[in-house]
Amino acid sequence: MAILGKIRSKGALLVGIIGLGLFAFIAEEAFRSCESTRNQQRMQVGEVLGEKINVEEFQKLIDEYTDVLKVTQGRESFSEDELNQIKDQVWNTFVQNKLVESECEKIGLTVTDQEMANVLSAGTNEMLRQTPFLNQETGRFDVNQLKRFLDEYKKLGSNAQAQQNPQLVEQMQSLYKYWNFIEKSLRQQLLAGKYQSLIAASLLSNPVAAQASYAARTTEADIQLAALPYSSVNDNDVKVSDSDLKAKYNELKERFKQYVETRDIKYVDVKVSASPADRAALNKEMNDIAAKLQGGENVAEVLRKANSTVAYIGLPVSAKALPRDIKLQIDSMAVGQTVGPKENAGDNTLNIVKLISKSQQPDSIKYRQIQVGGTDLADAKKRADSIYTALQGGADFAVIAKKYGQEGGEQWLTSNMYELSNQSIEGDNLTYLKALTTGAKDQMQKLEFSTGCIILQVLDRKGMVEKYDVAVVKRPIDFSKATYSAAYNKFSQFVSEVGGDAKVLEEKAKKHGYKVLTRKDISSAEHNVAGVRSTRDAMKWIFDAKQGEVSPLYECGTNDHLLVVALDDIHPQGYRSEKSVEDYLKAEVTKDKKFDVLAKKLAGVKNINEAKAKGATVTDVNQITYSSPVYVQATGASEPALTGAVEGTKQGEFHATPVKGNAGAYVFQVTKKHANAAKFDTKTEEQTLCQQALQAASRFMGEIYQKAKVVDNRYLFF
Repeated sequence: MAILGKIRSKGALLVGIIGLGLFAFIAEEAFRSCESTRNQQRMQVGEVLGEKINVEEFQKLIDEYTDVLKVTQGRESFSEDELNQIKDQVWNTFVQNKLVESECEKIGLTVTDQEMANVLSAGTNEMLRQTPFLNQETGRFDVNQLKRFLDEYKKLGSNAQAQQNPQLVEQMQSLYKYWNFIEKSLRQQLLAGKYQSLIAASLLSNPVAAQASYAARTTEADIQLAALPYSSVNDNDVKVSDSDLKAKYNELKERFKQYVETRDIKYVDVKVSASPADRAALNKEMNDIAAKLQGGENVAEVLRKANSTVAYIGLPVSAKALPRDIKLQIDSMAVGQTVGPKENAGDNTLNIVKLISKSQQPDSIKYRQIQVGGTDLADAKKRADSIYTALQGGADFAVIAKKYGQEGGEQWLTSNMYELSNQSIEGDNLTYLKALTTGAKDQMQKLEFSTGCIILQVLDRKGMVEKYDVAVVKRPIDFSKATYSAAYNKFSQFVSEVGGDAKVLEEKAKKHGYKVLTRKDISSAEHNVAGVRSTRDAMKWIFDAKQGEVSPLYECGTNDHLLVVALDDIHPQGYRSEKSVEDYLKAEVTKDKKFDVLAKKLAGVKNINEAKAKGATVTDVNQITYSSPVYVQATGASEPALTGAVEGTKQGEFHATPVKGNAGAYVFQVTKKHANAAKFDTKTEEQTLCQQALQAASRFMGEIYQKAKVVDNRYLFF
């Protein structure tokens, strides 16, 4: 009992200790939960209609689309700009599909499996015509070819012969992924089409509207126009007050609504270039290379050591495979001639060109072959000799090929397959391609390689073109490490003196000989800062910084740019501030006040001559219709308000009330109104109105987008 009493006497303290323990436990769990939430948020590329997409999911979509492009374009890689376009395309498609799916779900609109089957059976959809499953006679999609491919793909894992050919397996897997993408995209396309058709079907016209549209398009007016341009009023005679700007801002506020946050920056971007010493060193090296080529040294060996960005493949190539600057000069060169070193400012390179030979060669070659192996090379040669002798004696090519487990079918080689790779071709590959490109039609060739033999027969040669065996040494005029180091140290000193103070950026830039540039309204959807590549870190800084801050020094571009950024202003989502649109407001208020001056000047005029006496420029303007704004030569502007005033004025009347236009004040006399000879057709006119309405309704996606609260955080990752 004494112990129990003692515990009770410390009750308050124990409760406190237990309470603190519980709080610590809860706080720890809350911290973990918050940290987990923050980690998830940090991995989010964006959000559409409350649905979040993380970077891994988005990257899968990018990879999927990239694989499709590789299949359709025969590409292995893409440039940075092309990859950015791919990412934009994937994002825009993802957002659009989510918005359309959401709207369709609300009204129960779907694409059924039967509808998909009907589209596949019809085979007329343009997307299907981009697939390889085409009927060669009709050029249309053949669903039976697709079914055969899918059946073969299902059996791929159990097909021992296919498993021995990993290249075939890889090709079939790529094609299967490609078809899955097409099928998914087709279903999305059909759904969007159904939704648009639903909208189109709800847009109707009527005979009354058709008659009004016809009249607006065909009723023409001729006028005498008296114009006083705003430029005739001196800007110094117009006073704009803060209250004027405020009133104009409130009047036009809806024009200043923006749906994404943007930011204004000031920045200094220095592109490091080669110094005179760097140029001199490169010139000396290139002159040595030119001398070797002119002296007749082995071309392949010289180019192997030349570090050229253009590979010498050792085969004649067509002009399309050459860089543009080389292509322009190759026809003017004589065989054996060497030109250069010559600078090309377009791509900042020094170039040497030696034309070794010219020849007429086929652009496409049809051939067939049998690969011959053996227990060793000698055995392979023995078998190849036997096959070659049999074929020369009239044996059936396909039968012998089948005997060796091959199809021996016809294949095509095009110039693009080897010319555009920009890789040197050597050894057995070079021997093989030379045999193909120079072999006579129907000639049988026995080729011996280090790993076996090939019996080759060229069946056809098509599209004879001029080809060039040409050695090209193209070297970028790059800066040296010493040059870059000097530029970096100077720029680093400048950034250090700025000291994070945006107010002194321009002063310090001028001292160091740099120019401060301005970029307004940069958005997070952009891929780089001011057109400089590899500036993702700078983009992240811009959208994380506070107004007036200065960034650290960034090394960017292709390791040839130095960049520093100052955040000048922030324009949050919503209405832009009055200050940010002050120049626009001032121009609008100035225009209003100038109109007031000119309207007073024209007050009381009763005819064109009186207006002319007030200083107005008088011209005849003919064939004015209500369906299009009139262009006024005297003020150099399109004036919709003037068109409306003319429509409401009868023939012979003088419109004495000054019309406020975009570029001036106007009064006019209607001299003639008449209808042109166009024939009225109610159905045609109604169809035109429906089409116009449909074009206007096509902007529905923008309306849906604005309400979807789309969040785009791609700049954090890409």
